[in-house]
Amino acid sequence: MRTRVRGWRWRHNPLRRRSDVVEAWTAVAVAVLLFVGAPLAGAAAAWWGHDQARDAARQQLAERHRVSATVVGPPPAALPTVQAGGQHAYRATVRWTAPGGARPTTAARVPAGTRPGDTVRVWLDSRGRAVPPPADGAVVWQHTLTLGVCAAASTALVVLLAQALVRRVTLRRRLAEWERAWAGTEPHWTHRRPA
Repeated sequence: MRTRVRGWRWRHNPLRRRSDVVEAWTAVAVAVLLFVGAPLAGAAAAWWGHDQARDAARQQLAERHRVSATVVGPPPAALPTVQAGGQHAYRATVRWTAPGGARPTTAARVPAGTRPGDTVRVWLDSRGRAVPPPADGAVVWQHTLTLGVCAAASTALVVLLAQALVRRVTLRRRLAEWERAWAGTEPHWTHRRPA
């Protein structure tokens, strides 16, 4: 039958060792760090990540513009690729009208099933190259959430690894303390002379 006495590490008693007190305070520190420190680290990282992602999205929106273009190239014979939204797409040559009346062409992703002569909307950079659309609010929040969760989980993992290390060291010390105490007590119990 196993009996557990709660709080024995905090009470003064002859069985309590210094390593017991260290382990008890470590448990308190771990609890505080897990329930307060890790969420705060996650929130701070998420806040920083949100600002960074929002600034990057604004910069992308300022550098890119959307135009209507006409598909001029034939569809490929190979299977289409899958875009981020789960839609099938392939690269085709498109032509659009630039300011000043020029009619440049570029290769851009167009939805599957698009035929030559169809009009599509494509995003272009300042040099007229097809680029992905700028990050929207969902991408910014996804980045924010990912950073926050990773920071909180990393903090919790570091805290738990540190606790495991402290427990290992305190266990060794506790066993050494018990060994020393037993070395002093054993001769009285067994009536043997110390060697």
